[in-house]
Amino acid sequence: MRDLLTIENLRTHFFAPEGTIKAVDGVSLRVREGETVCIVGESGCGKSITALSVMGLAAGSSGKVVGGRIEFDGRNLLELDKNELRTLRGHEIAMIFQEPMSSLNPVLPVGEQIMEPLIEHLKLGKKAARARAIELIAQVGIARPEQIANAYPHELSGGMLQRIMIAAAISCSPKLLIADEPTTALDVTIQAQILDMLRRFKAESNMSILLITHDLGVVAEMADYVVVMYAGKVVEEGEVTELFSHPKHPYTKGLLRSKPILNHRQDELYAIPGQVPNPLELTVSCYFHDRCGQCMDVCRSREPRLREAGERHRVACWLYEEAVAYV
Repeated sequence: MRDLLTIENLRTHFFAPEGTIKAVDGVSLRVREGETVCIVGESGCGKSITALSVMGLAAGSSGKVVGGRIEFDGRNLLELDKNELRTLRGHEIAMIFQEPMSSLNPVLPVGEQIMEPLIEHLKLGKKAARARAIELIAQVGIARPEQIANAYPHELSGGMLQRIMIAAAISCSPKLLIADEPTTALDVTIQAQILDMLRRFKAESNMSILLITHDLGVVAEMADYVVVMYAGKVVEEGEVTELFSHPKHPYTKGLLRSKPILNHRQDELYAIPGQVPNPLELTVSCYFHDRCGQCMDVCRSREPRLREAGERHRVACWLYEEAVAYV
């Protein structure tokens, strides 16, 4: 399989009066054709900003991609102008945003919002675009698609809105679908249906998926490859079976340990002590050192680099002999 998306040393920073926030600080990852890559980590680790950087939506009045390379299907996205990015977004790369209620236009019927990319990118007429939008609404499992196409976002449930977002995202058969917490705030039955839907669309079109989540159950069910992020950096990555069976980084182990085990009685759920550090107070170190039960002196003064820990498995941790070679 060839690489569809390649991110190399991506750095996206936000500039505030208090200082520079390094939301994404040297992240590298790859998504192959037909592969599902999951980015996992706690809130504030830089997962969503990484995805928004790929879409060209991270930069704003205070944010900027200050370094790195984002190559999609042979093109460096950071070198494209606004019109070229607009042509790419929604057509070859699509995104399901975390909050459908805030992402959908509240004053437009949902059918019209699905029609927009069809008219813009596929140049369909309004009649053909509406027919396709109704077909897509039915494909994502919503009954009465003709009536739902005329509904406004506030008239639909959270699960239905998420399905509408998926319908809009897949409308132009993108090569890459970025899904940012697509099952957050949904009940478990709807979550399972959404994940089944994404798997089906991936299989039908050989679509690649970059899935952002904090739910390790979703990771185990969906991922081919997993990237673990912490405080704007990748701390471990590997194929899903290898990473779940042989986690290396203490943070990855903590995430796996904190997941409830079915049919296993636990008097108290495990939680990683402490919190993700304030991005304005980061120093040269392993950013996880003050939460790690295996912290060494070198962890407080040197930043570990990603090193090979097996086939398609890399870890950034001073605990491993390969990494200590940097001392």
